[in-house]
Amino acid sequence: MEISIQNLTKSFGEQVVLNNLNLELADIHSLAIIGPSGGGKSTLLRILAGLEIPQEGKITINSEPLNFDYKSLQSYRKGIGVVFQAFNLFPHLTALQNITLPLEKVHGLSLKEAGARASELLDRFQLGEHMHKRPHQLSGGQQQRVAIVRAIALQAKFMLLDEPTSALDPILTSEVLDSIKELKEEKKDLILVTHEMGFARNVADHLIFVDKGTIIEQGHPKELFENPQSEELKSFLGKTLKY
Repeated sequence: MEISIQNLTKSFGEQVVLNNLNLELADIHSLAIIGPSGGGKSTLLRILAGLEIPQEGKITINSEPLNFDYKSLQSYRKGIGVVFQAFNLFPHLTALQNITLPLEKVHGLSLKEAGARASELLDRFQLGEHMHKRPHQLSGGQQQRVAIVRAIALQAKFMLLDEPTSALDPILTSEVLDSIKELKEEKKDLILVTHEMGFARNVADHLIFVDKGTIIEQGHPKELFENPQSEELKSFLGKTLKY
Protein backbone atom coordinates (compact mmCIF):
# COMPACT_ATOMS: atom_id res chain seq x y z
CA MET A 1 0.00 0.00 0.00
CA GLU A 2 1.19 3.49 -0.89
CA ILE A 3 -0.16 6.59 0.84
CA SER A 4 0.59 10.22 0.07
CA ILE A 5 -0.98 13.00 2.15
CA GLN A 6 -0.04 16.59 1.48
CA ASN A 7 -0.99 19.62 3.58
CA LEU A 8 -4.16 18.04 4.97
CA THR A 9 -6.23 20.51 6.99
CA LYS A 10 -9.61 19.98 8.65
CA SER A 11 -11.53 22.29 10.96
CA PHE A 12 -14.86 22.07 12.74
CA GLY A 13 -15.91 25.67 13.20
CA GLU A 14 -12.98 27.45 14.82
CA GLN A 15 -11.42 24.21 16.06
CA VAL A 16 -8.52 23.04 13.89
CA VAL A 17 -8.47 19.24 14.10
CA LEU A 18 -5.86 18.49 11.41
CA ASN A 19 -3.21 21.12 10.80
CA ASN A 20 -1.22 20.84 7.57
CA LEU A 21 -0.64 17.11 8.05
CA ASN A 22 1.79 15.33 5.68
CA LEU A 23 2.62 11.67 5.19
CA GLU A 24 4.49 9.68 2.54
CA LEU A 25 4.51 5.87 2.77
CA ALA A 26 5.28 3.08 0.33
CA ASP A 27 5.28 -0.70 0.43
CA ILE A 28 3.44 -1.27 3.71
CA HIS A 29 0.49 -3.51 4.54
CA SER A 30 -0.53 -2.23 7.96
CA LEU A 31 -0.49 1.31 9.31
CA ALA A 32 -1.36 1.99 12.95
CA ILE A 33 -2.39 5.44 14.14
CA ILE A 34 -2.03 6.23 17.83
CA GLY A 35 -2.38 9.36 19.89
CA PRO A 36 -4.40 11.04 22.63
CA SER A 37 -8.14 11.59 22.42
CA GLY A 38 -8.92 14.74 20.47
CA GLY A 39 -5.55 14.70 18.72
CA GLY A 40 -7.00 14.14 15.25
CA LYS A 41 -6.44 10.44 14.58
CA SER A 42 -10.09 9.42 14.08
CA THR A 43 -10.75 12.48 11.90
CA LEU A 44 -7.78 11.48 9.76
CA LEU A 45 -9.22 7.98 9.38
CA ARG A 46 -12.67 9.32 8.51
CA ILE A 47 -11.16 11.50 5.79
CA LEU A 48 -9.29 8.48 4.41
CA ALA A 49 -12.63 6.65 4.45
CA GLY A 50 -14.27 9.43 2.45
CA LEU A 51 -16.62 10.25 5.33
CA GLU A 52 -15.24 13.72 6.11
CA ILE A 53 -14.16 16.37 3.62
CA PRO A 54 -11.06 18.44 4.42
CA GLN A 55 -10.74 22.15 3.82
CA GLU A 56 -7.36 21.70 2.17
CA GLY A 57 -4.95 18.99 1.11
CA LYS A 58 -4.33 16.19 -1.37
CA ILE A 59 -4.52 12.45 -0.74
CA THR A 60 -3.31 9.69 -3.04
CA ILE A 61 -3.67 6.00 -2.15
CA ASN A 62 -2.08 3.35 -4.35
CA SER A 63 -1.48 5.95 -7.08
CA GLU A 64 -5.18 6.93 -7.16
CA PRO A 65 -6.13 10.45 -6.01
CA LEU A 66 -8.95 10.73 -3.49
CA ASN A 67 -11.40 13.26 -4.91
CA PHE A 68 -14.04 14.73 -2.62
CA ASP A 69 -16.87 15.41 -5.04
CA TYR A 70 -20.07 13.42 -4.42
CA LYS A 71 -19.82 11.07 -7.41
CA SER A 72 -16.15 10.25 -6.80
CA LEU A 73 -16.76 9.56 -3.11
CA GLN A 74 -19.63 7.19 -3.91
CA SER A 75 -17.38 5.15 -6.16
CA TYR A 76 -14.45 5.29 -3.73
CA ARG A 77 -16.48 4.08 -0.74
CA LYS A 78 -17.58 0.99 -2.66
CA GLY A 79 -13.97 -0.12 -2.91
CA ILE A 80 -12.98 0.09 0.74
CA GLY A 81 -14.04 -1.61 3.95
CA VAL A 82 -14.62 0.38 7.13
CA VAL A 83 -15.09 -1.01 10.65
CA PHE A 84 -16.20 1.30 13.44
CA GLN A 85 -16.10 0.89 17.20
CA ALA A 86 -19.93 0.86 17.36
CA PHE A 87 -20.32 -2.21 15.07
CA ASN A 88 -23.06 -0.47 12.95
CA LEU A 89 -24.97 -3.67 12.24
CA PHE A 90 -28.62 -3.54 11.19
CA PRO A 91 -30.49 -4.74 14.31
CA HIS A 92 -33.39 -6.30 12.40
CA LEU A 93 -31.16 -8.42 10.15
CA THR A 94 -29.26 -11.62 10.92
CA ALA A 95 -25.47 -11.76 10.84
CA LEU A 96 -25.68 -13.38 7.41
CA GLN A 97 -28.09 -10.73 6.08
CA ASN A 98 -25.91 -7.91 7.41
CA ILE A 99 -23.15 -9.22 5.15
CA THR A 100 -25.17 -10.16 2.08
CA LEU A 101 -27.25 -6.96 1.89
CA PRO A 102 -24.43 -4.63 0.71
CA LEU A 103 -23.10 -7.34 -1.59
CA GLU A 104 -26.48 -7.53 -3.32
CA LYS A 105 -27.66 -3.92 -3.22
CA VAL A 106 -24.35 -2.08 -3.71
CA HIS A 107 -22.09 -4.55 -5.51
CA GLY A 108 -24.67 -6.36 -7.63
CA LEU A 109 -24.05 -9.95 -6.53
CA SER A 110 -26.86 -12.46 -6.78
CA LEU A 111 -28.41 -13.76 -3.57
CA LYS A 112 -26.69 -17.12 -4.15
CA GLU A 113 -23.25 -15.54 -4.73
CA ALA A 114 -23.59 -13.21 -1.75
CA GLY A 115 -24.76 -16.00 0.52
CA ALA A 116 -21.90 -18.30 -0.49
CA ARG A 117 -19.28 -15.60 0.09
CA ALA A 118 -20.76 -14.58 3.43
CA SER A 119 -21.15 -18.15 4.69
CA GLU A 120 -17.56 -19.02 3.83
CA LEU A 121 -16.22 -16.00 5.71
CA LEU A 122 -18.47 -16.53 8.72
CA ASP A 123 -17.20 -20.11 8.99
CA ARG A 124 -13.61 -18.92 8.67
CA PHE A 125 -14.02 -16.48 11.56
CA GLN A 126 -15.76 -19.06 13.79
CA LEU A 127 -19.16 -17.44 13.33
CA GLY A 128 -20.89 -20.07 11.20
CA GLU A 129 -23.16 -21.30 13.98
CA HIS A 130 -24.28 -17.71 14.64
CA MET A 131 -25.11 -16.67 11.07
CA HIS A 132 -28.88 -16.69 11.63
CA LYS A 133 -28.76 -14.71 14.87
CA ARG A 134 -29.57 -11.02 15.10
CA PRO A 135 -27.05 -8.62 16.67
CA HIS A 136 -28.75 -8.57 20.10
CA GLN A 137 -28.22 -12.34 20.29
CA LEU A 138 -24.44 -11.98 19.79
CA SER A 139 -21.70 -10.90 22.15
CA GLY A 140 -19.87 -7.65 21.48
CA GLY A 141 -16.87 -9.53 20.14
CA GLN A 142 -19.05 -11.57 17.82
CA GLN A 143 -20.80 -8.44 16.55
CA GLN A 144 -17.48 -6.77 15.82
CA ARG A 145 -16.22 -9.85 14.00
CA VAL A 146 -19.40 -9.81 11.89
CA ALA A 147 -18.61 -6.18 11.06
CA ILE A 148 -15.07 -7.20 10.06
CA VAL A 149 -16.42 -10.04 7.91
CA ARG A 150 -18.82 -7.60 6.24
CA ALA A 151 -15.88 -5.35 5.33
CA ILE A 152 -13.79 -8.28 4.06
CA ALA A 153 -16.68 -9.64 1.99
CA LEU A 154 -16.64 -6.49 -0.12
CA GLN A 155 -13.18 -7.58 -1.34
CA ALA A 156 -12.01 -4.08 -0.55
CA LYS A 157 -8.79 -2.56 -1.83
CA PHE A 158 -7.93 -1.86 1.79
CA MET A 159 -9.62 -1.74 5.20
CA LEU A 160 -9.90 1.04 7.76
CA LEU A 161 -10.61 0.25 11.39
CA ASP A 162 -11.48 2.97 13.91
CA GLU A 163 -10.78 1.77 17.46
CA PRO A 164 -12.61 -1.53 16.82
CA THR A 165 -12.08 -2.83 20.37
CA SER A 166 -12.82 0.27 22.45
CA ALA A 167 -16.29 -0.93 23.53
CA LEU A 168 -15.19 -4.47 24.42
CA ASP A 169 -13.97 -6.23 27.55
CA PRO A 170 -10.49 -7.86 27.51
CA ILE A 171 -11.65 -11.31 26.38
CA LEU A 172 -13.77 -9.97 23.54
CA THR A 173 -10.97 -7.55 22.63
CA SER A 174 -8.65 -10.53 22.22
CA GLU A 175 -11.13 -12.23 19.87
CA VAL A 176 -11.31 -9.18 17.62
CA LEU A 177 -7.56 -8.54 17.67
CA ASP A 178 -6.93 -12.16 16.69
CA SER A 179 -9.18 -11.64 13.65
CA ILE A 180 -7.31 -8.47 12.65
CA LYS A 181 -3.97 -10.19 13.16
CA GLU A 182 -5.10 -12.95 10.81
CA LEU A 183 -5.80 -10.32 8.14
CA LYS A 184 -2.35 -8.85 8.71
CA GLU A 185 -0.75 -12.28 8.26
CA GLU A 186 -2.57 -12.60 4.94
CA LYS A 187 -1.05 -9.24 3.94
CA LYS A 188 -4.39 -7.46 3.70
CA ASP A 189 -3.86 -3.71 3.57
CA LEU A 190 -5.04 -2.17 6.86
CA ILE A 191 -5.17 1.28 8.41
CA LEU A 192 -5.98 1.04 12.11
CA VAL A 193 -6.68 3.63 14.79
CA THR A 194 -6.15 1.92 18.14
CA HIS A 195 -5.54 2.38 21.85
CA GLU A 196 -4.14 -1.17 22.07
CA MET A 197 -0.45 -0.29 22.32
CA GLY A 198 0.83 -3.87 22.41
CA PHE A 199 -1.16 -4.74 19.32
CA ALA A 200 0.05 -1.64 17.46
CA ARG A 201 3.63 -2.49 18.33
CA ASN A 202 3.45 -6.12 17.23
CA VAL A 203 1.21 -5.93 14.16
CA ALA A 204 1.85 -2.65 12.34
CA ASP A 205 4.47 -2.21 9.62
CA HIS A 206 4.47 1.53 10.28
CA LEU A 207 3.25 3.65 13.18
CA ILE A 208 2.28 7.30 13.28
CA PHE A 209 1.71 9.30 16.46
CA VAL A 210 -0.88 12.02 15.88
CA ASP A 211 -1.35 14.88 18.31
CA LYS A 212 -2.53 18.48 18.01
CA GLY A 213 -3.63 17.79 14.45
CA THR A 214 -0.30 16.72 13.04
CA ILE A 215 2.10 13.77 12.93
CA ILE A 216 4.57 14.28 15.78
CA GLU A 217 6.56 11.07 15.16
CA GLN A 218 6.45 8.14 12.78
CA GLY A 219 8.46 5.04 11.97
CA HIS A 220 8.70 1.35 12.76
CA PRO A 221 6.70 0.57 15.91
CA LYS A 222 9.62 -1.05 17.71
CA GLU A 223 11.75 2.07 17.24
CA LEU A 224 9.05 4.45 18.42
CA PHE A 225 8.14 2.41 21.48
CA GLU A 226 11.72 1.80 22.56
CA ASN A 227 13.20 5.17 21.67
CA PRO A 228 10.61 7.97 21.37
CA GLN A 229 12.16 11.29 20.41
CA SER A 230 9.49 13.87 21.14
CA GLU A 231 8.32 14.90 24.59
CA GLU A 232 4.74 14.37 23.43
CA LEU A 233 5.28 10.71 22.53
CA LYS A 234 7.37 10.11 25.65
CA SER A 235 4.56 11.48 27.79
CA PHE A 236 1.87 9.55 25.89
CA LEU A 237 3.68 6.22 26.17
CA GLY A 238 4.56 6.91 29.78
CA LYS A 239 0.88 7.23 30.61
CA THR A 240 -0.54 4.49 28.38
CA LEU A 241 2.10 1.91 29.31
CA LYS A 242 2.31 2.83 33.01
CA TYR A 243 0.00 0.04 34.13
